[in-house]
Amino acid sequence: MIGIVLAALSGLVWGVGDFSGGKASQRADSLLVVVLSKAVSLPALALYLVLIPGVPHARAIGWGAAAGVLGVLGMFVFYRALAGGAMAIVAPVSAVTTALIPVAFGLAAGERPGTLALAGAACAIAAIGLVSAAGGREGPVTGRLVGLALLSGAAFGLFFTCLSRAGDDAGLWPIAGAQVAAIALGAPFALLRLRRDGLRPDPSSRRWLVSAGVLDMSANALYVLAVTRGDLSIIAPIAALYPVSTILLAMLVDRERLRPVQLAGLGLAATALVLVAS
Repeated sequence: MIGIVLAALSGLVWGVGDFSGGKASQRADSLLVVVLSKAVSLPALALYLVLIPGVPHARAIGWGAAAGVLGVLGMFVFYRALAGGAMAIVAPVSAVTTALIPVAFGLAAGERPGTLALAGAACAIAAIGLVSAAGGREGPVTGRLVGLALLSGAAFGLFFTCLSRAGDDAGLWPIAGAQVAAIALGAPFALLRLRRDGLRPDPSSRRWLVSAGVLDMSANALYVLAVTRGDLSIIAPIAALYPVSTILLAMLVDRERLRPVQLAGLGLAATALVLVAS
């Protein structure tokens, strides 16, 4: 039960962090926001490593580094897919693939959750797709765009999976490996973009950027703690419900209207939580 609670909290915090990152990206380059938000979260990481001790062995850091690389690559590909339009297709395809990958890995590894828990995981995956659905199509749906959406979702799903492989005694050292690897991979591209365009975040963007970094770090920590206390095939879909809190914040803060399909997704998300907690 504690694993489910931690997974739900991680999804909640991830969604708020994504909202903050989106606000920062309204006034600054999105790639720069991603890299800088990870950099400014390092003090929070140091604090978490002290508060939640673990064994910094090579396996933990290695799997974490792999997760960090996959996470950054997933972001690059996802942004490229969104730039091509058809967000109504790209976002749900990527989000559902993100949740399906760890479920497949968990079941293949021998996990056998109960029937209600599996039904809850299925509801969570359906909810992710519905909540992520955008309002319309800004461009044509091509095989390339669908392929990019699937690729980004696979990268994000493997991010979840790699963190689950780090070992139960690792504490938050996998997150340390992930953050360092993500910054090392993304920093050269961000510097090139900064040198070319010179788009530095303004004070308002910097506040949102710092918030996004700390929240993302906290969500990562909650997820690592959750996945050591439950089955990957159940924990990952619950954690991947992060679009729910993003959509709710957009509705409350930016006064965006909730579409009927998204409302149905929220209902399925609540059903998923009830089922997996039963």
